[in-house]
Amino acid sequence: MPLFRLFALLLCLSLPFAGPIQAQDGTITTETGADQGQRDAAMATRIREIMEELSGYEDVTVFVSEGVVTLRGTTLETSGHEELGKLVGRVDGVVAIQNEVSVSTDITKRLTPAMDRFWTRIKQALAILPLLMVGALAFGAVVFVGVLVARMKEPWNTLAPNAFVADIYRVVIRLGFVMAGVVVALDILGATALLSTIMGAAGIIGLALGFAVRDTVENFIASLLLSIRQPFRPNDTIEIAGDVGKVIRLTSRATILLSFDGNHIRIPNATVFKSRIINYTRNRERRFQFTMHLAADKDVAAAQDRGLSRLSSLPFVLDKPQPSVWIDTVDGGGVTLCFSAWIDQHHSNFDRARGEAMRLVKDALDKPARKGGKAPETRDVSAAPEASDDEVLNRLVEEDRSANSESDLLSRGGSEE
Repeated sequence: MPLFRLFALLLCLSLPFAGPIQAQDGTITTETGADQGQRDAAMATRIREIMEELSGYEDVTVFVSEGVVTLRGTTLETSGHEELGKLVGRVDGVVAIQNEVSVSTDITKRLTPAMDRFWTRIKQALAILPLLMVGALAFGAVVFVGVLVARMKEPWNTLAPNAFVADIYRVVIRLGFVMAGVVVALDILGATALLSTIMGAAGIIGLALGFAVRDTVENFIASLLLSIRQPFRPNDTIEIAGDVGKVIRLTSRATILLSFDGNHIRIPNATVFKSRIINYTRNRERRFQFTMHLAADKDVAAAQDRGLSRLSSLPFVLDKPQPSVWIDTVDGGGVTLCFSAWIDQHHSNFDRARGEAMRLVKDALDKPARKGGKAPETRDVSAAPEASDDEVLNRLVEEDRSANSESDLLSRGGSEE
């Protein structure tokens, strides 16, 4: 039984006090005295000396009795209440702390430190102003040199395949000099550590802008690649995503076509770059073909010979490659023949030449069916397929290119990719 009582007593002594804050392990020494009163006075003096060296505790009073420290008064900061308790707890000999310090609500006392900090920052800014001016002048000088270098025609026009790429070189040069100016200015101010922060922020902003203007960036990159590859030239007849027309110009945003109906077609360069492009003007020779139906009672071999002979005799049909004919389909109603031939599309209109060939071949196939031995009606076909319509379109394209000041990324004499 005595052993149980001793264990209970030790357990009670080990429990924390419910009221005052317990002191931390003392790390701040004080003068030792013969009795407790002298030690209390020494602790109070030591705590007051410490608070005098710190700002914000001018209105705090200290009272020590039997090692218990009582703090009363007000502070300007909320955190000062907790920090003061931790600080006093480190004084050697402190048994407990009664922290009755509260946050001051006096407007004058709370505004005075803020105004002091404001005027301190104003003085610091005025003191560093000459250095800021020197940094700004250095930044301006570097950027000015970059602008002069970027405005030079050479060597950028020589290094770039076209004017568009040369302008991109100039933009890159200007940005490089701007970054160099920032580095020089920060080095003068002794704040080069901010460079990594600025670069990180610029990278995040650039990434966000890239997602926001993704379509614009895609069009710009497509414009750059198209201007380098040059898959077509002004006045070329091309087909892009089902749209057929003559090329007017390639801008930094879109490719502009003139349809055969005289309408302007603007196709985004991103669509042009990803689409299948058919250039009908790149090669002089172009093949046309058409079908003719022959009745079941007709001589197929003779019809092939007559049609091929008539097709070969046309003045706008090229001798090489030679025209050809073959049987396309056979059914109960007869045979379908397919004829093909080549023309020089720089001198002959494709649609008109094909139409005239169809008319004359059909006339040759129907020739044996005519009565009285009268020759079929003919007319001079030498001028029928001339590219008169193309000349009108070419004139419209040239007038549009001359009248419009919008930049063109195409060159007339370069070679295709």
